[in-house]
Amino acid sequence: MSKKTIIVDYALGNLFSVQQACLHVGLDAEISNDPEKVAAADGLILPGVGAFGAAMHNLRSLGLEAPLKAQVAAGKPFLGICLGLQLLFTDSVEFGSQGGLDLLPGKVLRIPAEINGQKTRVPQIGWNQILAPEHRTWEGTPLAQLQEGAYMYFVHSYYCQPDNPADILTETDYMGLKYCSGVQRGNILAFQFHPEKSGPDGVEVYRKWGGANGLI
Repeated sequence: MSKKTIIVDYALGNLFSVQQACLHVGLDAEISNDPEKVAAADGLILPGVGAFGAAMHNLRSLGLEAPLKAQVAAGKPFLGICLGLQLLFTDSVEFGSQGGLDLLPGKVLRIPAEINGQKTRVPQIGWNQILAPEHRTWEGTPLAQLQEGAYMYFVHSYYCQPDNPADILTETDYMGLKYCSGVQRGNILAFQFHPEKSGPDGVEVYRKWGGANGLI
């Protein structure tokens, strides 16, 4: 029997495109908002597009927060995409202070309206580079096959600021703002960009993640 990956449906996500990318690379991926399926999953993907506070409200009202956190604590493979990255953190400033899943210490901040005297375009929409931070490489991660400075597709107005620099897997520079665009800690992997919208290099991230975790 193949291992099951659950794409968590909390009514705020680009679910179909994520599922199509997963199926393309051989992941047995099902979209579900059933807490029992989340609790029994071999791997979890948390996508998301929308407001942080609404996302947390939906996760809690659907009974998904507890099994999701329990699965991460148990060491099950977890992949977060866009808002699914931001929700991992302690809190966000979006529409006032909003508490997150608190699986990684840190906060979510708004891209400033002005950087170094230059007005910024918010949200960031489009292709931008991902870079390895100074303290680590991508060797042994699902990004190992990528060239430094590979382009990925972004759509967001907020960015993550981890408390622990060791959690940062990728960084991106947007109009002078250098921010964390990907994290990895243990079984947690998450990105601000959308791999499923980032061409062959992005889709390959799903393949490498699934293969490294025995999900394919």
